[in-house]
Amino acid sequence: MKPLRYLIPVAIVTSLAIACKKDDNNTTDLRIRLTDNPYNATEVNVDIKQVRVNLQDDSTGWVNLETRAGIYNLLDFQNGIDTLIAQSIVPTGTLKEVRFVLGSENSIKIDNTLYPLSIPSGSESGLKIKLNKHLNAHADSLVIDFDAALSILQTGTGEYKLKPVLKIK
Repeated sequence: MKPLRYLIPVAIVTSLAIACKKDDNNTTDLRIRLTDNPYNATEVNVDIKQVRVNLQDDSTGWVNLETRAGIYNLLDFQNGIDTLIAQSIVPTGTLKEVRFVLGSENSIKIDNTLYPLSIPSGSESGLKIKLNKHLNAHADSLVIDFDAALSILQTGTGEYKLKPVLKIK
């Protein structure tokens, strides 16, 4: 009977310690990072205006993240290099979709010539990534691989179009 007498206070103290660590806030510091696979060009510039995430199965769960808007040369983020492009505190839950809203200053540089890079519906609906990722409490991060090699198409008229291939790493 003596061992049981000592076990009960230990169980109570352990339960209280676990309860005190519980976070009633239920939020996640979500970070979105960008990287790219190698591509045979000097620059692939994408004008990112806003990063949004959806935490619902419908259109009501959209959250605008604090975005470091700007023109990003995707080729600067190769071989394990990435950059933080957006971060915000969001409700902990399941991340359903990430959306990049793009501007019009997209371009590609090949052999020292800069060409416009058109992105069909990029500025209207944005570039979308569907996923079903449960966010860790307190902090979580996504690295998005913007695969330029698979995303850039040259048309028969010499124009360049971006049909994004985005992957979660």
